[in-house]
Amino acid sequence: MKYSRITGTGSYLPPRRLTNADLVAELAAKGVETSDEWIVERTGIRARHFAADGVFSSDLGMEAAKKALEAAGRSAKDVDLIIVATSTPDMVFPSTACILQNKLGANGGAAFDVQAVCSGFVYALAVADSMVKTGAAKCALVVGAEIFSRILDFNDRTTCVLFGDGAGAVVLEASDTPGILSSDLHADGKHVSILCVPGHVSGGAILGDPLLKMDGQAVFKLAVGLLESAARATLNKANLTEADIDWLVPHQANIRIMQSTARKLKLSMDKVVVTVDQHGNTSAASIPLALDAGVRSGQVKPGQTLLLEGVGGGFTWGALLLIL
Repeated sequence: MKYSRITGTGSYLPPRRLTNADLVAELAAKGVETSDEWIVERTGIRARHFAADGVFSSDLGMEAAKKALEAAGRSAKDVDLIIVATSTPDMVFPSTACILQNKLGANGGAAFDVQAVCSGFVYALAVADSMVKTGAAKCALVVGAEIFSRILDFNDRTTCVLFGDGAGAVVLEASDTPGILSSDLHADGKHVSILCVPGHVSGGAILGDPLLKMDGQAVFKLAVGLLESAARATLNKANLTEADIDWLVPHQANIRIMQSTARKLKLSMDKVVVTVDQHGNTSAASIPLALDAGVRSGQVKPGQTLLLEGVGGGFTWGALLLIL
């Protein structure tokens, strides 16, 4: 039987880092009041990174991809599939994956984007896993890349303090030994309105509102229960239990959601990779950013069992279980 296995991880954060104090000062100049204490208490976030003007999601993704390829001992020429999870593409079309493919010099293989917002990386990795297992690809590059700072309403303190920019990537290769064990993906479109950017381009102008809207309480209530159900379904598919998890690598949205999910799975927070304090919510980039941080710090080691999970606008959610 053919399996798919992660052979390299990488990540990239834009150089501009804003602490809560930095952001509070910028917001105060616009007449928006908040505080470091308010942000930390409700979210656990202490800093985030914002991309400079003229920098795009493909640029962030390229830096993360280069590091992942280097870690895997592969070159761009080895890549025959690129999937980019993003809600902030470079253009309406072509896909950010095609743009990234050309920047890397990995031309020729399949390349496309996946749009599942904060669940995007789990979706993309599950799709890549299926393609590798069926022989449609041998060496896949799966990237989560976002520049959410450009779709934030900086007059809305309930959302603008939450998000940051960044990218993470993994190289996924065909293997004779198990890597990705199982996955569980879902969506429920009746919850579209609780997290969305209700605008698009029409006739050369913006139709609707191009800034992020979120009902935070509704998202929180849905997220914890859905993450638990997806996690348990994924474990059941692999005939494993929560006791078999070495590390939970969740979407880094809010420390309270992460803590609640860990409690439901009977996991100590010592088994949860946490980067939300330094990165904020980077949407589809958050899981691969956290994964790479765990690997490079030495926390997460080869041979360990990892549970990845995320929820996002749509409403989408999913989980994926793997042996690193």
